[in-house]
Amino acid sequence: MMRSLWAGVSGLNAHQIAMDVEGNNIANVNTAGFKYSRVNFADLLNQTSKIATAPQGELGGKNPMQVGLGTQVSSITKIFKQGSIQTTDKNTDLAIQGDGFFVVSPDGGKTYKFSRNGDFVFDANGNFVDSNGYIVQGWMRDQVTGEIDSTAPIRNITIPPGLTTPANASSYINIKANLNSGNSVVNKSPIYSLDYLAGAVDLNANGTAEANEAHNENDLGSDIFDTDKKLYERGEDFGVLFDSTGEAFNLQEKQGVWISYANAVNTQTITASGALTVDLTLNGTSITGTTNGTTTAETAQQLATLINQKTSVTGVVATVNGSNITLSNNNGGTTENMKNIDLNVNAADSTSLSSKEVYTAFKYQYVKSGASPIQGVPAANTAASARTFTTTEDLRNAMQNDARNNVNYDSSNDGGEASSSDKNDGVLVTVNSGGKFEIKNPSGDSDGDGSLDDWNMNLKITALTDPVNNVGANVRFATAMGALQGNLPTGENSRISQTINAATHASSIDIFDSLGTKHTVRFEFRKIGYTADGGTQWSTIISVPEPGDINGGVIPKNIVTGSVSFNSDGSLSSYSPTNLTYTANNGSSPNQNINIQFGTAGQFDGMTSFDAHSNTSGISQDGYPGGDLNGIRVDETGTLIGSFTNGRSFGLAQVSMASFVNNVGLESDGGGVYIQTSNSGDPIIGQAATGKRGFIQASSLEMSNVDLSRSLTQLIIVQRGFQANSKTITTSDQMLNTLLQLKQ
Repeated sequence: MMRSLWAGVSGLNAHQIAMDVEGNNIANVNTAGFKYSRVNFADLLNQTSKIATAPQGELGGKNPMQVGLGTQVSSITKIFKQGSIQTTDKNTDLAIQGDGFFVVSPDGGKTYKFSRNGDFVFDANGNFVDSNGYIVQGWMRDQVTGEIDSTAPIRNITIPPGLTTPANASSYINIKANLNSGNSVVNKSPIYSLDYLAGAVDLNANGTAEANEAHNENDLGSDIFDTDKKLYERGEDFGVLFDSTGEAFNLQEKQGVWISYANAVNTQTITASGALTVDLTLNGTSITGTTNGTTTAETAQQLATLINQKTSVTGVVATVNGSNITLSNNNGGTTENMKNIDLNVNAADSTSLSSKEVYTAFKYQYVKSGASPIQGVPAANTAASARTFTTTEDLRNAMQNDARNNVNYDSSNDGGEASSSDKNDGVLVTVNSGGKFEIKNPSGDSDGDGSLDDWNMNLKITALTDPVNNVGANVRFATAMGALQGNLPTGENSRISQTINAATHASSIDIFDSLGTKHTVRFEFRKIGYTADGGTQWSTIISVPEPGDINGGVIPKNIVTGSVSFNSDGSLSSYSPTNLTYTANNGSSPNQNINIQFGTAGQFDGMTSFDAHSNTSGISQDGYPGGDLNGIRVDETGTLIGSFTNGRSFGLAQVSMASFVNNVGLESDGGGVYIQTSNSGDPIIGQAATGKRGFIQASSLEMSNVDLSRSLTQLIIVQRGFQANSKTITTSDQMLNTLLQLKQ
C-alpha cells in the first residue's frame, strides 16, 4: 500500500519539474536566441517479488514479478533547433543561420561565454557589446598591413568613436582599354603641327634655324612641347594616318600624289614653212607627220593640230599666235606621261622646234618606315624623279623645297631644273595646329637675300598611278591633299588641305599623394606604326598637373612619353614606362613610386588592340584621401566593414564564432549566454561560414525556437499526468482508511 503512495508522490514531483520546464519555455517565447528544453522521464528501481526461472523439462519458464516504485526526471535536454530569422532596423543586430555561437567576454577575454543572441551595440568607448555588457570577441584589422588575421587569437572588438583613416598614397594605376587597330576610327586628333624649318624648330620665332634649335622631327625620342605643353614638331607615318572623316589612308608602297605648282608652258617660234617633216616625242608619245603651210603661221597651225591630236595621252595643248606655238600642260591626269612638258625633237624633224623640258609637277610617293626618303632634287636633269616620303615632315619638306627651288615658273631653262630666275624661296609649307598642310606664298624679299622672290602659283593636285609598276590611285589621300588646289598669288593668302588625323585615345584618373591630395594623371595614346609581326604600335604621353614632377626634373617636368605595342592578335606585346616617380611639390612625400599596369604580355587582361572603337573599360588605382567613419555594416562572414567619408570601405574587425562537439552539453548562465562544461567539449573558434559554423545575417535576430502549439499541448499532457498521480495518492489514502476501519 505504501508503494503506491510513494509512486504517486514521485509522479507529482516529476510532473512538477516538467511543468516548470514548460513554463520556462513559454516564458521565453520572445527571447532572442532562446532554445527550449524538453523533460525526459525514467522509472525508478523495481521491487522484485519473484525472479525469473528458466524452462525445465515439461515445465515452462516464468517471468520475474516486479513492482515499480515510481518515476523520476532522467534529463532535461536543450533543443538547439534553428529559430526563425527576424529582420530588424539595426545594422549591428546579427543572427546566426546554422550552427555556432557568438563569443563574448565579461573580463577582457580571460573567460568566454557563448550566445545565439546577436543584439549587439557599440558602447561609449566603442566596445562591441551584447545586452549584458559583455564584449564581443573577434579579430581587429592590422593597422600596418590593413588585413584581418582570423588565425590570430581573438580579443575584444573595439572601434574607437571618431575613427579616421589616414590618406593612402597611390602605388599603382591599372588600365584596361582597347586601342582601335581598324581602318575606321571615331577617336582621332589632328596630326602634329610642323613649322617650315627642316631639322630645326624655330623656338624664338626669328625665321632662322640657330645652333640651339636643331631638332630631328622624325626622331620619336626627341620631344618638343609648346607653352601649352602640347607636343609638336613631330613627323608622323602616313601609313597609319586617317582622313577628316576617320577613314584610313592605307597608303601602300609608291602610292601618293602629283603636285603641280604652276602650269607648264613652252613657247617657241616657228621659222620654217613648206613641206616639213614632223618627228617629235612629247611626254613619251611619238608625234609624226608633215606640214605644207606656205607661211610660218600656217606651219605653226598644222603643227599644233598634230600635237593636239595626242592631248588625251600627253596632257599637252598647243595654241598658235602667229608664228608662235605655245605648249601648255595644266598637269591633269594621274600618270607621268600626263605631267609637265618633255619635248624631244628627233634628228629627222625639219621643223624649227627645239627640245625643251619644263617641270612644274612633281611626284611624291610613300615608302614604308625604314626606307630612306628622297627629298630635294636628285642628280642633274632628273627634276621629275619621284620624291619619296614616309612621314608628314618628309612630305612637307619635299613640297617646300620643290616650290621654292625646282619649279620652272618662267619656263626659261632647258633640262627641267629651275634657273635662278625661277627661285621662289619665300614659299612656306607648314602643318598648322588644325592638322592641315598649309602653303603660303608671301611677297617681297621673304628670305632676306636681297632679291624679290615673287611668283604666282597655281596648284594642281591629282592622285598618282603607275600601271607599269601596278600602283593604283589612293583616292582618300589625293582628296585630302587636293584641297590645296587653286591659284595662290603672291601676298597674304594661303591654301590648306583637309584635316589629316591620327588615331588617338585618352584616359584620365585621379591619384593621391601622401597628404591625400588629389592629382589627375592623363594618358594619351596615338597610333604611330606597325610592329614587325603586323601588330600596331602607339605612342604614350603621360601628364600630371604642374607643379608635379614625373620627369626627374627634366623640362617639361610634368610630362613623360613612352610607347605601347601589340601583337598581331591584338594582345599586349610591351609597353613603357612601367612606373612613374611622382613628386607633387606640395609638401607631400617626394618620389612617390606608381606602377603602371597595362596588362600581361601576350594576354588580353589589360590593354588590347582590336578592330573596335577605342575605349577604356576599366581604370583604377589604390590611393585615397583621409576620411571619417560614417557607417558600419556586417557581411555574412561577420566582418564589420567601415564606410568612410572619403568613399572608401574596408574591414575594421571580424566577429568570431565558436562551435562545439556537443552543444547540448553547454550550461545556461542566464542572460542568454552559455558556458562551457566538461561534456560540451572545447570551443572550436574560427570564422563564420567555415567548418560547420553557419553564416551571419546582419540586421536580423534569431527568434526563440519555442513552438507554442507544442508547449501548450505539452501543458495538457503534464497536467493530466499530475492529476492522475494525485489520484493514485488519494485512492491509496482511501484504501488505508478502509484498512483502519476493519479493527473498529
